Amino acid sequence: MDSDVLIVGAGPVGLTAAIVLTQQGHTVTIVDAQAESLNTSRAAVVHPRTLELLKPYGVASAMTAHGVHTPRFTIRDRDRVLVPVPFDGLDTPFPYTLMISQADTEAFLLARLEELGGKVLRPATVTGIEQDAEGVTATLDDGRRIRAAYLIGADGMHSMVRESAGIAFDGGAYAESFALADVRLSGGVPQNEVILYFSPAGLVVVAPLPGGSYRIVATVEEAPQRPDVAFVQQLLDERGPEAEPAVVHEVIWGSRFRVHHRIAVSYRKDRILLAGDAAHVHSPAGGQGMNLGIDDAVTLGEALSRVLRGASPDLLDGYATGQRPQAEKVVALAGTLTALATAASGKRLLRNLVLRLAGKIPAVRHRLAWQLSGLNRR
Repeated sequence: MDSDVLIVGAGPVGLTAAIVLTQQGHTVTIVDAQAESLNTSRAAVVHPRTLELLKPYGVASAMTAHGVHTPRFTIRDRDRVLVPVPFDGLDTPFPYTLMISQADTEAFLLARLEELGGKVLRPATVTGIEQDAEGVTATLDDGRRIRAAYLIGADGMHSMVRESAGIAFDGGAYAESFALADVRLSGGVPQNEVILYFSPAGLVVVAPLPGGSYRIVATVEEAPQRPDVAFVQQLLDERGPEAEPAVVHEVIWGSRFRVHHRIAVSYRKDRILLAGDAAHVHSPAGGQGMNLGIDDAVTLGEALSRVLRGASPDLLDGYATGQRPQAEKVVALAGTLTALATAASGKRLLRNLVLRLAGKIPAVRHRLAWQLSGLNRR
């Protein structure tokens, strides 16, 4: 074998899996088709459970020192708070949501992998995969072949690994597109809170980032390829705070994307395993995607480590059957938040009344905080 494990994809999920396996003494080859890590990103939320999982692997302290600690998540209809979700009362060393760009998260993960002696082979595209009773052989676009005992597909929604293994990706796509932008703004937006605004026009998420910028995510019928100041300003004027409107001064970076809600029928095909977006994708409402992917990576990495040391390969079935229900719950929660946010105007008053009443019940607030924080996956 060239390696114990070959990992395809060097995003947060692939890097995390590589760290777990390398720190536990296994040889890992990680490849990525990109010439270098992207300096822009979609994911910007790291939840408490994710930080708990990363702490033993030497990454959490650097991330928490860099990111913005937001101890509160709220669902609002313009200025009206419908459901406050406090994280600061949770039983965890990290009682907050950490706001940090995916680019920075990847940089911290890569630095830790390199500290452990690992590196990413890039640009390297896997063009073919064959497996037998003893291992997996991957062919790269330059003709090189890599042999490993196991292969992890962490190569995103359009996973070549998943397709080559013949694993179906069940689900569909949301009708709306999503606009995403990192902006500089002033006005009535708190600096220590992640806010999900509901409005008849659709949802918008506003969250603080390091350096004084804000992440904006919104559902839009047809988002522009590169949102500009005028576009983001209109979003906040229609959906954001009214009493003290937010004023957008600069768009640092922006993009658009379409979101699917899909889950792989299986996370395992013999010696091929899936993690992250290769296994599940869903709405960004609730900021769960990357967090569940890192959960996959740590759980799979630890299971694979035990198997490589002689434990039964049935442990990998435990990973596959255990993580999939978690994805189903996350897809359902994200779908519910999206459906509530985009409810027709005729149902808006009833929705707001029900949510405000529910938001007054401490048990409801605690349960939602427990779910959004990922602590329910302990």
